[in-house]
Amino acid sequence: MKGMTVYERARASVCPEAVMACLPPRLEAELSRQAVIGHVEELRLRRGGGSEIYTFGTSVGLRTVLTGEEMEAILVALCQGSMYAHQETLRQGYMVMRGGIRVGVCGRMRTEGCRVLGIGEISSLVFRFPRYIDLPTEEICRLLCRVHPGRGVLIYSPPGVGKTSLLRALIRALTNPPHAFRLAVIDTREELSACGTVEAARADWLSGYPRAQGIEIATRTLNPQLILCDEIGEVAEAEAIRDACNAGVPLVATAHGDAAASLLRRQGLRCLHESAVFGSYVGLSRDGGGLRQRVTLAEDAWRSR
Repeated sequence: MKGMTVYERARASVCPEAVMACLPPRLEAELSRQAVIGHVEELRLRRGGGSEIYTFGTSVGLRTVLTGEEMEAILVALCQGSMYAHQETLRQGYMVMRGGIRVGVCGRMRTEGCRVLGIGEISSLVFRFPRYIDLPTEEICRLLCRVHPGRGVLIYSPPGVGKTSLLRALIRALTNPPHAFRLAVIDTREELSACGTVEAARADWLSGYPRAQGIEIATRTLNPQLILCDEIGEVAEAEAIRDACNAGVPLVATAHGDAAASLLRRQGLRCLHESAVFGSYVGLSRDGGGLRQRVTLAEDAWRSR
């Protein structure tokens, strides 16, 4: 693909078969002609027009205009005919396909009092395609093993920067020589297992578990040296995380945020900080095509609030 323009590279990818099989034939044909969603980060389908693929930092528009009926049919196909099986995550606005492809679902929320029943009148479906990227993990391994052994690391950034991709690389690094930790992975959204991570790592996986429950079970039954999970922050999770840390099991986790100080404004994360769960906070940002890591030790994050 060397020498190709961004638009040409976007047209040189291949949409994963599982997604293609769920699309209307005319949209499948357009994507096949454009070829290449193998290098595409996102496919955004919108009712009434405006669908696009997003790749290499650039949006490429699609000509196919989808109807409301087609959007509903795509979602049913994604759920393999069983909306009930995915009702819990759909109530939270997403579903996860086999292989770790996350699909954000937008539409009209159906409620009964304060209870969310589901979603209908689908207006957008946002596919995020996981890719394994060989990101640098040495600094985080150094923090865990030499700078503050026995305490965890919290990785943060705004959405879409690369937190989950870095966790996949860390799972491989932490479970193979020279480290070879006994690692328990709490894969709540079943995204960490994408891109062959399970096969490449010697870890114990708890897939689909709520974070608090998964952390509690891992600590009690799996004898891990380290627990890893994605996107923490809820107050309800803090007690399970503190208990694991008090039992001698540190945590590597991610959270949404743009600065270490801003994390401490969130009650659940502030509680963990005050309990000295994390020894450092690692902020991620994109610099051109690369991923930059900015380390803030826990005591400095507290002073900078």
